[in-house]
Amino acid sequence: MPAAEAYFIPAPDIEVTTAIKRSRFIAHIAHCPDPQQAIVIIEQDKQRYPDAQHHCWAYIACPPDSASAVRFSDAGEPSGTAGKPILNVLQHSGYGEIICVVSRYFGGIKLGAGGLVRAYSNSTQAAIEQLTVKKIIQRTAVTVRFPYCYESDIRHFLDTYDVPLTDVDYQEQVIFTLEPEQDSMAETRQLLQNICKGELNIETLTG
Repeated sequence: MPAAEAYFIPAPDIEVTTAIKRSRFIAHIAHCPDPQQAIVIIEQDKQRYPDAQHHCWAYIACPPDSASAVRFSDAGEPSGTAGKPILNVLQHSGYGEIICVVSRYFGGIKLGAGGLVRAYSNSTQAAIEQLTVKKIIQRTAVTVRFPYCYESDIRHFLDTYDVPLTDVDYQEQVIFTLEPEQDSMAETRQLLQNICKGELNIETLTG
């Protein structure tokens, strides 16, 4: 499945505490753009709550429709009762670049496997419901080459449609480097061709 062209990420961090049968579950949700940042966040939570019995976590360190950096851990809880339930809530939220660490203080009453699944799911959901997010728009860098006579018209188009112009090079033709939104790439390409009456070359930059 292709990565989402626009999606939402946490902004800023949030922490919500839920009490269930004397156990205390502290759900911390943060922005997590890559697995390296996930490691940092997990270690920070362990240091903030050193006497918690468990620090269970899950993260989606990529766009929500990608599985390139998705991980979870039960962190000592019975297998399948913590990390996967946390991840399920994150996946159903539709948010990307997100991590949730749930630190548990055991209250003396065993919850059982089903109870643990519900507890970790509910604590994560409670944090999700209070989360503030911001939109991320994915863009594709492209170069466009065209005759000098079309420069002012293309600049007007870029300003009108809010397409970022990141570099300009004047050679035999004008070379613009642009970053249009991925989901409007086909439309942008066609409009630019119309402006230049077909006298335009577009190449997608890679790497």
